[in-house]
Amino acid sequence: MSTSRCTIREVARAAGVSISTVSLVLNNKGKVSEATRRRVLQAARELGYVPLRAARDLSMQRTGNVGFVLREDHFTRSEPFYTYIFLGTEFEARLHNLYVLLTTIPDDYHKGEHTPRFLRERSVDGLLIAGKVSDAFLDEVRAMKLPAVLIDYEAEGLPAVVIDNQGGARVAVEHLIRQGHQRIAFIGADLQHPSIAHRLEGYRIALGRIGRSMDPALVLIEPEAEPTRATGQLLGQRLLALAERPTAAFCANDALALGVMETLLQNGLRVPDDIALVGFDDVQSAAQAPVPLTSVRVFKEQLGELAMRHLVERMTPDPARRPYARGQHMIVVPCELVVRASSIR
Repeated sequence: MSTSRCTIREVARAAGVSISTVSLVLNNKGKVSEATRRRVLQAARELGYVPLRAARDLSMQRTGNVGFVLREDHFTRSEPFYTYIFLGTEFEARLHNLYVLLTTIPDDYHKGEHTPRFLRERSVDGLLIAGKVSDAFLDEVRAMKLPAVLIDYEAEGLPAVVIDNQGGARVAVEHLIRQGHQRIAFIGADLQHPSIAHRLEGYRIALGRIGRSMDPALVLIEPEAEPTRATGQLLGQRLLALAERPTAAFCANDALALGVMETLLQNGLRVPDDIALVGFDDVQSAAQAPVPLTSVRVFKEQLGELAMRHLVERMTPDPARRPYARGQHMIVVPCELVVRASSIR
C-alpha cells in the first residue's frame, strides 16, 4: 500500500463509479444500491482511504463515534461471548469510518452516578447495548433520544438484533429426541432474560411435537441466578438428586452445561452414556471440555456486524436511508447445531 494519501478519485476509479457516488456512500446519503455500496466500501478499504473526518464530522455535526455498553460481569466472564460480538461491531464500524468506544456499567446502575462519560458529554452519535442491562439505564437512553440498538436483549421501544433462541433450542432438543431420549431435562437460570425464556419455550415446543408435555420435575431452574458454571454445578447436584433421573439435559447456555458436566463427572457418571448434554452459544471452551460439548452455535461476530449496520441506518439524517427508524424493529439471526461427543451414544 502506498504511503501517500489515497484520494476519493482513486476510490471511484477502483470501484468503477463516479466521485459523487463514492461521496454518497462514505457519507451514508442518497439512494445507492447495496451492491454498489459494498463495492465502494471494499475499494476504500483495500486502498486505505481515510477521509478528513474532522472536517466532515464538524460540518455534519457528528462525532464519528459509537458507544458500546455492556454490564461489567458480562465483560469479565471467562467465556468471551460478548468479546466476539464487540469484534463484529468493530469490523463493521471500520467500513463506515466510525470509532467504537467501549464501556461497562454496573449491575446496580444509577442515573448520573454511573452514566457513561460519552453519554454525559454527548460524544457519540449512537449506542450499541449488548446483553441484559438495567431498566434504569434503558430509561435514560430512551430519554436522551439517541439512536440505539440492543444486541442479545429485548426491551420495549428499542430495536434489537437477537439470536433465534427458540428455534435453536427446538433443534437441540429434537437432536436429543432422535438419539432416543424421552426424559430430557431443561437446565436454566435468569428467566428474566428474554433469551433464556425463549430457549425454555423452544424446549417445550420440541417436546410437544412428540406428544409430551414439560415435566415440572425435569425443569431445573435458578430463576434469580446468573447462568454461570457455578450455577450449572448447583443444578447438576439437583439433577443427581432426582428420584428418576433423565437420560439427557438441554442447558440454556454452555456455561451451565459445562458446570453440569463437571458435577456429573465428579460423581462418577458418564457423559453421554448416563446423561447426554447439549448447550447453547458454542463458546470456545465447549469444544475443549472433558467430553466435547454439543452446542447451538451463535454467530457472534455477525450479531455485532448486523447491529452496527442497523445503527448506522438509524443515525443517518436521510429518511430514505432509515427503513427501520420508527418504533421497535427486531432482526433475528439464525443459529446451527454443532454435534460433538456429549450427545452421541
